Amino acid sequence: MSARAPFGALLLLVLFCLATPVSAFEIERVISPGGIEAWLVEERTVPVIVMEAAWEGGTATDTAEKAGTANMAASLLGEGAGDLPSQAFQARLDDIAAQMSFSVDDDYFNASLKTLAEARDEAFELFALAISDPRFDDDAVERLRAQLGVAVARNRQSPEWLAADAWYRAALGDHPYALNRQGTPESLPRISRDDLSGYVKNVLARDNLKIAVVGPISADELGMLLDRTFGALPAEAGLPEIPAVEIATGAQTIVIERDFPQSVVIFGAQGLARDDPDFIPAFMMNHILGGGGFSSRLMEEVREKRGLAYSVGTSLSPRRNAAMIIGQVATRNERVGQSLSIIRDELRRMAEAGVSADELADARTFLTGSYPLRFTSNSSIANQLIGIQIENLGIDYVDRRNGLIEAVTQDDIARVARRLLRADDLVVTIVGRPNLAPAPEGLPETGDMAPVAAPGRQH
Repeated sequence: MSARAPFGALLLLVLFCLATPVSAFEIERVISPGGIEAWLVEERTVPVIVMEAAWEGGTATDTAEKAGTANMAASLLGEGAGDLPSQAFQARLDDIAAQMSFSVDDDYFNASLKTLAEARDEAFELFALAISDPRFDDDAVERLRAQLGVAVARNRQSPEWLAADAWYRAALGDHPYALNRQGTPESLPRISRDDLSGYVKNVLARDNLKIAVVGPISADELGMLLDRTFGALPAEAGLPEIPAVEIATGAQTIVIERDFPQSVVIFGAQGLARDDPDFIPAFMMNHILGGGGFSSRLMEEVREKRGLAYSVGTSLSPRRNAAMIIGQVATRNERVGQSLSIIRDELRRMAEAGVSADELADARTFLTGSYPLRFTSNSSIANQLIGIQIENLGIDYVDRRNGLIEAVTQDDIARVARRLLRADDLVVTIVGRPNLAPAPEGLPETGDMAPVAAPGRQH
C-alpha cells in the first residue's frame, strides 16, 4: 500500500478480520430504488465495509479457441478504469486504504471490495468505474499475457496440474468445464482487447448479479449506493447456453508417464447437484469417507495404518451444470496400485455397510460445532452470504443449516453411499511411473509418505 495512506486507516483495514466473533446477526434483503438486490448484515463492531459480488458467467463462457478470456478479463479489471490508468487507479485505492479484487471460477465472475466506512463513497465509486469502464490498456494486456504464458508453461511441468487436467478431460470430454482456466499456449495469443471488452459487456449485468454487504451501513444508505455502483451496467447479460453434463461412466485409468519419484492420482465419479435432496446426507458421507481430515476413513487406512501417503481425501464438487465426487492421493510409484486398492475397498465398504452410529455422531458434532467459525469477521460473513446466494439456498439458510445436518440418519447415508460410491466405475488419472499392482511383492508393509495432490485444477 502507498505510504500516503494514514497509518491508523491501514491498521484498521489490516485488522478488520479480528472483529469480535458474530454469534447472531440479522440478514436483511435490501432492494435499491432502481431494483438492485443485496443481502446486508449491518455490523458496527469494526468500521470496515466488505462487499462481495458475483455474476453468473465464469470461465465456462470461454470457447476452446480463446480459452482464458474470462480469467484475463478478471485479472485486468483493476488495471485502470475511466480516465485513470493503472498506476493512478491503484494510487487512488491506496490513498483511502481500500482493497479491490476480481476472480473467476467455472460458473461465476467474482468481485470483492473492502473499505473503511469513512472512505465508503470514493471506494464504491472506484469499484463502479472498474466494472463499468475498464481500460484494458495495451501495455497492461501484454504484460498480463506474458505472465499468463509463463504460468501456463509452468503448469505443464506440474504433476498435480497434469493429473487434474487429464481427469477433467476424461470425465467431461469437450464440455467448457474441461477448458483450461488460464488458457493455453495456443489460445492466449488469440485473445484481443475486443474479446476482453465483450466478455465484460456480456457478463457484468444487473439481472445475473448477486451482492452481499457487511459492515457499518444502513439499508437506506446501501440502497442508494447500489444504484450508484451498479446502475450503469446493462440490464441483461448476454450469456451463452452451457449444457448440463454428467461424468463419463465406466472405469477409466489414464497414465501420463513422467520421471517423478512419486505418482499423483486423481479419482472421481458422478456426484450430486447442490439442490438434490440427498446433498446434505452426501456431504456428511463424504466427511466421514475422505473429507474430514485425520478423522476420515481414507486417512486412517491409507496414511495412519500404512503410511502410504501424507494425505488423501475426497470432496463433493457441484457446479451449475455438472456434479462430481472427486478425490486425490500422491504416493511412491511402487505403491500406487496398493493405495488405489485400499481406496476402492473403502468405497465398497461404505456402499455396502454405510457408517456407524459413532461415526455419524462425531461428524454431526464437528459439522454443527464448526459452522459458526465461518462467521467470525465481516469478510467471512460476506463470503458465506454470497455463497448461499450463488447456491440458491435461501436467506434463512444460516438458521436452517445445522438442523439439516442434525436430521441426517444412518439410513440416509447408507442410501446415498449406495447411490454414489461405485468403486469399480471410477475415472482415474495418474502422473508418474506407477506400479498398478494391488500389492507389489517384496515391499515393506508401509511406504514413505508423499505430499497430497490438488483435488482440482490450479489454473
